[in-house]
Order: sequence, then structure tokens, then C-alpha cells
Amino acid sequence: MVDSMFSGIHEQTVWSLKSSVMRMVTNTMGQQEIVVLLAVDGGDDSEYAFHWYVSHFHKAENRLLLVHCPETYANVTMMSPGKVQELIKECEAKVKSIQDKFLEKMKSHGIQGEFIRLNGEKPGYQIVECAINKKATFIVTGTRGQSKVRRTIMGSVSDYIIHHSPIPVLVCRHRSPWEIEKEEKKRVEREMKEKEKGNKEHKEFRREEKKH
Repeated sequence: MVDSMFSGIHEQTVWSLKSSVMRMVTNTMGQQEIVVLLAVDGGDDSEYAFHWYVSHFHKAENRLLLVHCPETYANVTMMSPGKVQELIKECEAKVKSIQDKFLEKMKSHGIQGEFIRLNGEKPGYQIVECAINKKATFIVTGTRGQSKVRRTIMGSVSDYIIHHSPIPVLVCRHRSPWEIEKEEKKRVEREMKEKEKGNKEHKEFRREEKKH
């Protein structure tokens, strides 16, 4: 099943890419143990990146570090305490789901490594710092494929990693521009609804406070 996911990739291109990355790894690190840091979230892109790495780069002696940095909520200060607690529970449940899913994938492929949870408002920065602290050989990441406008305004995690990582970075991307724009539209709509809901709950919370 995994092989069929990559049937459209030319074997010579994959071989050339693999040779280039491993040559950089050998020249820059000079270490016996290969430590690979793979950034993951709950989306299809990180799952694709995992399978791509396993199919084309992984070796039995490699150690894989699965790294996840949960999303933060910008308007959390405007929410009621109850809503904040609800979001915390949802976040913890999501992190556990991601952890369980990828650790099971590692186990099924006989891969040695661990799952690392990062905390902070800047995932890209946290991932690069983790790679440095863990002495990773190279980084593998998917990309959410943000629209050009959103990427220009906000930047992206993969962009940050590429421009700030002192070690080689492999970015796996597989979706069409049409799919990216469609998902981006849905993401913006979800964020707007969350913001409106948060503002409404904040106003209700303030009204209740005034009553007492």
C-alpha cells in the first residue's frame, strides 16, 4: 500500500535526491548514528512525509524522533475560563491521538525512536531548536501548503525550518494548488467561527460577572 503512494515518483529522481541528502549528511555530521527528526501534526501531509521517509530513506540503524508542537489560540484571553479548560482538554486529546497513531506506525515498521511534544507559540523555532539539542542529522517535514497570501503574511513552519536549520531539511509536498486553496478556505472559515464563538462567550461571561 505504501509503495503505491509513490508510484508517480521517478526512481532515478528519488535515487538522486537520496544520494544528495545522504552526501550532505555524511559531510556535515560525520557521526555513526543517524538521528532523523520528523515534524508531525494531525494532517495528511505529515503522514505522507512519514511514509515517504520510511519508503525512501529509512535504515534499520536510524533513530527517528517524532516531534509535535500543538497549536496555540490567539484569542484565548477573551474566552471564559470554562472555554479555556475545554480547549486544553481538546488539545491534550489531539496530542495523544497523534502520538498514539505515529508510535503505532513506528512499531509496525520496527523503527526505533520516540515521540517528543514541544510547547511554544513558534513551532518552526521549537523544531529547529529541538533538532539542534538532540543532535539530529537531518529534518523531515511535510507542508500544509498554505496559500500564497497567507504564507506571505504569516510565513509557514516548513519555510522557517528551511531558512533557519543548520542541518539538511527534506520537505515532502504532494498536493495540488487547487487542493491547497480549498483547504485554506476551510481553515479560514473555521478560524472565523472560532473567533466569533470566543467573542460571544466572552461577552456572556462579562454579563454574568456584572450581575454578581
